[in-house]
Amino acid sequence: MTQTLPVGISVTARVPASSANLGPGFDSLGLALGLYDEITVTTTASGLEVRVEGEGAEEVPWGPSHLVVRAVERGLEAAGVWADGLDVLCRNVIPHSRGLGSSASAVVGGLAAANGLVRKVAPERVLGESQLVQLASEFEGHPDNASASILGGAVVSWCESTVGDEQRTYRAVPLTVHPTVRVVVLVPSSRSSTAHTRGLLPDLVPHRDAAFNVSRAALAVVALTERPDLLMPATEDLLHQAQRAPALPATTKWIATLRAAGIPAAVSGAGPTVLALTTEPFPADLRAAAEADDMTVLELDVADGVQVV
Repeated sequence: MTQTLPVGISVTARVPASSANLGPGFDSLGLALGLYDEITVTTTASGLEVRVEGEGAEEVPWGPSHLVVRAVERGLEAAGVWADGLDVLCRNVIPHSRGLGSSASAVVGGLAAANGLVRKVAPERVLGESQLVQLASEFEGHPDNASASILGGAVVSWCESTVGDEQRTYRAVPLTVHPTVRVVVLVPSSRSSTAHTRGLLPDLVPHRDAAFNVSRAALAVVALTERPDLLMPATEDLLHQAQRAPALPATTKWIATLRAAGIPAAVSGAGPTVLALTTEPFPADLRAAAEADDMTVLELDVADGVQVV
């Protein structure tokens, strides 16, 4: 039986950005980043009020088609509760269409906010982390960004399905990142389309390239958790970065520049942001050069998962 939430309860979800792939871990490795959107949801007597502040405020729909609203409603439905009305306030900081998981963060924030409302009224109906990973990944179609924003730290994620299955089961496990690992992102002012850059990837790849990436993805787990000195080889890739390079010239240039300077670097998600993982301070001369090239350079913490208050 569906339970109706009382009017006037409110929660705020603070959800981190994320980077996916980390070089070789295509659609499987992810990392939560210390850059946060905040979503406040309040139950009302009727209707829907949506307000958006900050990043993307002039671009996203302010109505029922807004991704956060859809995620809130999906979360409430999954928990078996209902709200007669909702007031949704989104304070956005995560850049859109830059490879920092903004859409996954919107979905995770909406689901977590819905779960927070449920916890206040019907704690026995609260969704667990595995359910949140499943629901968020259904929106995204892959679990790497979403599971990072839910679980925090680094994640290994995967999909379980059999031939002919329409319903996919998404899973993820967290990794504890070595405390010496530093995260730096170079964020261009230009944007990219995930659909476009994914469309550049071939349907088939050589066996030797697949084997190369399997070894590097396994090595990435070791490098992130125990051996940061292996981050340079652990961020190598043959499956997607070179294939996307024609659409990401500035990204490709800066990955090559950083790696030539001994800094492990890769495309963040579908780009165009560059992700650098290192144990040393980011060089001042490279920061200045990147900023002169219209890049915003951010040094970020490895983040915990979404928090709700």
